[in-house]
Amino acid sequence: MVVVPTTNQDVAATVKYANKHSIPFLAVNHGHGSSVDLNKLRHGVNIYIHNLDSITIAHDGASAELGGGVYADLLIKTLAEKGKVAATGACTCVGVAGAGLGGGFGRYQGLYGLVADNFLKMTVVTADGSIVTVNDRQNADLFWAMRGAGHNFGIVAGFKYKIYDSVPMWYTVNYQYTHDKLDDIFTELNRLNNNGKQPGEVITYAVFAYNPGVSDKPVIIVAIWYAGPELAALRYTRPFLNLQPALVSNQTVPYADLADAVGTGVNSPVCQPGMSAASFPVGTQKFNTTANHQVYDLYSDSLPVTPSSGARSCNLKDTLWRKCTVYAPFSISDDIAPQYGHQIRDLFHAGDGPGGPLNTYVNYAYGDETLEQMYGYEEWRIQKLRALKKKWDPYGRFNWSVKSASTIDQTILQLNQIGRPSGFDEPISLLLTHPQVQEETMGCLSPHVIRTNLVALSSWVMYNISTNLLASVLACWPSAHHLARG
Repeated sequence: MVVVPTTNQDVAATVKYANKHSIPFLAVNHGHGSSVDLNKLRHGVNIYIHNLDSITIAHDGASAELGGGVYADLLIKTLAEKGKVAATGACTCVGVAGAGLGGGFGRYQGLYGLVADNFLKMTVVTADGSIVTVNDRQNADLFWAMRGAGHNFGIVAGFKYKIYDSVPMWYTVNYQYTHDKLDDIFTELNRLNNNGKQPGEVITYAVFAYNPGVSDKPVIIVAIWYAGPELAALRYTRPFLNLQPALVSNQTVPYADLADAVGTGVNSPVCQPGMSAASFPVGTQKFNTTANHQVYDLYSDSLPVTPSSGARSCNLKDTLWRKCTVYAPFSISDDIAPQYGHQIRDLFHAGDGPGGPLNTYVNYAYGDETLEQMYGYEEWRIQKLRALKKKWDPYGRFNWSVKSASTIDQTILQLNQIGRPSGFDEPISLLLTHPQVQEETMGCLSPHVIRTNLVALSSWVMYNISTNLLASVLACWPSAHHLARG
């Protein structure tokens, strides 16, 4: 059953009806969630909130009131008409609020923080169908939980959100290299990353891809996005040009056109329905040469087999650190794709140092990660979220986005992500390196998870039917040290 509400009251009435008749439900907007837990909801109600799409910009131009169904492309293009921007996910088919409920990475995070940093107020439909206002003063405990673990607490029917003056133009460049440049490329990427001090206006990623026009072995593609003109980007792009790439392509575009230009727009393959997907996130501090070679060799050895499987591109521009396998349903075994993804994740994790904890990102979780791996290893954090889950969702109605659980105790163990200590006005991500911040201050999302994961990398497995592009992707986005100075 699909319910398409047009008001907040419609959402609340649907939740109450589902509760009365013991029907499971899931709120859905735009986007591309891939957790295997989403498949566990059967014979339920799809609350499709896309009609809650109002956008009202405040007179002072510093915030906007948004409906819960607003998605990135709609917000970006509406704000562009007023010379404004906001933090969103990089794939513009993704809902704004949905990304923020799990943290929310995007192109502006180095300047304005995570999506979760930018919520000022939310209107939330809770598990019993109540409509409540949450912010720093009203239901502050729920506001703390919603900004990072929100999928487990309620449905965002509307929210007040920070907006900013626009950067007029963005510069993007792709370099393609032959395999003999692998060590030099990742040495340069580590230099730019600088142990988490990568400039906030710079985003990089690297791809292992098959391009027979360049080489009979996989090539390495390095892409750089820069919030500004080409001339200003040269200090970051020139070292990669000096490595003598085999191919170079570049362009300068308005931010409103950037997603379409780089392949993460609403009409891009990554935003289209009909393909299976699996993500395997891993957070690391830097690129490890040995691990890179191992992944490259594994990827190269898979080339004779994987293209014929029907797997296609999981578009690479929307993540901070993940690996992803996307394939046509039933074209390859549902066992083979996860096996390959886990193998790559294990290689990258081992390269980050022996015995260290695996940190992942809940929005990209495959679904078999432990709760500690997704949310942090601090016991106090889990205990705090356990109490909030029992208060706001005692019967586990919101159990489908990350891990489903049969008991309250199991359910609440899922939850811990983003909060801020009293007395701090800085965005959450900036608190990670604030000298006064203590271990217990972060609330929902563990500082260690943020530190390790915002610094470094993603890896994907990709195959694009139309272009015969099979690729394994690694990405490096601005670290927490430079997030959100506004």
